[in-house]
Amino acid sequence: MEISINTPALLFPAISLLLLAYTNRFLAIASLVRKLYDDYATVKDKESLLKQLRSLRQRLNFIRQMQGFGVFSFLLCVACMFSIYNGWMGAAKIIFALSLLSLLLSLFISLLEIWQSTRALETLLSDVEELSDENIFSKYLRFKDEEKKS
Repeated sequence: MEISINTPALLFPAISLLLLAYTNRFLAIASLVRKLYDDYATVKDKESLLKQLRSLRQRLNFIRQMQGFGVFSFLLCVACMFSIYNGWMGAAKIIFALSLLSLLLSLFISLLEIWQSTRALETLLSDVEELSDENIFSKYLRFKDEEKKS
């Protein structure tokens, strides 16, 4: 299978958009960390706040890894294009494969970060539901009981 200089170039917009999305996630988390840091002195439940901060630290580490593998994939695409330009097709194929693997790792870590984010939100939602008399499960069960009666 031959690859042309356009093959790695096709990844440029995809990788650029991924890096932009990763940067937006980083900025949102950084803003939240700053807010929690400001709230630390006044909040009464410091244990809950510390759990949130630990989760955010882990998510920041994921994002750093996502960005690193994304940028590395970008660099490998450029190296692949350079190899194709110089006629080093064997090297170009290997470099392109490494670029795809790097992009795959970036996406896999992104999936882990999304899972961590969702888990943290689920924890917060369950905490709020415990504070109220009704939670989503009791509403759901009551709705099912009403359907059976109808």
